Amino acid sequence: MERKEFLRSLGAGAAFAVVFPCLGGCSSDGEDLETFPVPEGVDFTIDLTSAEAAPLATNGGFIRQNFVVVARNLEGELVAASQICSHQQTEEVRFITENGGIFFCSTHGSRFDQDGTPLNTITNNPLKVFNTELNGDILRIFE
Repeated sequence: MERKEFLRSLGAGAAFAVVFPCLGGCSSDGEDLETFPVPEGVDFTIDLTSAEAAPLATNGGFIRQNFVVVARNLEGELVAASQICSHQQTEEVRFITENGGIFFCSTHGSRFDQDGTPLNTITNNPLKVFNTELNGDILRIFE
């Protein structure tokens, strides 16, 4: 007996009871993903002369701090966005130098412009972007 026939033989109520638990809890590819809340109330500083900030000295370099990806884009500007992907709230967002510099989530391949706009059909949800302000060697990241 095939699955369709089996579910039909159970009736609509029983089929719903069997399938319903998976509708909200299963990802489309069956992964059991750890999820994180999107950072809120972000307001912190980074000393650009510190060893931890060394990747930011190079265009295309990035660091992750407080669930925020901070990058020096290909034009040399400092930009910041949520490390938590707007697709399924995994913490895998990075900055990559493709297409002029974009934010990329390695979990399912979500791609975002530097203003947070989705660049592919994996999600329609924008990536949260934060303000940056440079004062000497101190970079402030804030909402």
